[in-house]
Amino acid sequence: MTTKRAAIFDIDGTLVDTNHLHVVTWWEAFRQAGRHVPMRDIHRAVGLSGGDLLDHLLGDGDGDDRDSDEDEQLTAAHHALYATYFDRLPALDAAGDLLRALAGQGWTIVLATSASGAELSALRHAIDADDVIHGATSADDVADGKPAPDPVQQARKLAGVPSERAVFVGDTVWDMKAAARDGVLSVAVLSGGIPRADLETAGARAVYRDPADLLAHLDSSAFTESAFTEQE
Repeated sequence: MTTKRAAIFDIDGTLVDTNHLHVVTWWEAFRQAGRHVPMRDIHRAVGLSGGDLLDHLLGDGDGDDRDSDEDEQLTAAHHALYATYFDRLPALDAAGDLLRALAGQGWTIVLATSASGAELSALRHAIDADDVIHGATSADDVADGKPAPDPVQQARKLAGVPSERAVFVGDTVWDMKAAARDGVLSVAVLSGGIPRADLETAGARAVYRDPADLLAHLDSSAFTESAFTEQE
């Protein structure tokens, strides 16, 4: 049995304070296309892949296919608007310190995100912890994004561990559902703006304010439970 352990992290809202930037830039993309979508609804959809987010926000809710002709335009507009922030994306307090602390305890650090390309590069630059990040899985690496288990599963494969040897940290309901579907223990942070009760209902084992709070309580967190300790 492997003694390796993987700490898998979502990025947006978990390590980098970007969820509300996504809300505003998606809102503006919709506005430019003549669509009125309330910001509160966009906020709840952040964390889904682009196509799933559009299905969630623009679908009629009865399972029927919707007209997706404008999806490419909407996605391109969001990306262009969001890209204006690439050089100043703000890492959450202690995000890099948290990753380094876990790496120092023997955890393999992997990122699991729907971001890719230049966006992922900008996020990793903001975190500034590439020295301890083993790798990252992006939207380009999976068939289905969260809440499907594919991103978490792919991150585990990259780390080379089974589900019982991994902990996933995220900030959205979609993160918690993806981890649960892959059988991975999940920890949530409130830095993405989703209520504690919603995260717990979706499967969060524990909830912390932000990366700094998790780091401060690391010695009593899920990362020290006997199921994840090194075997003799």
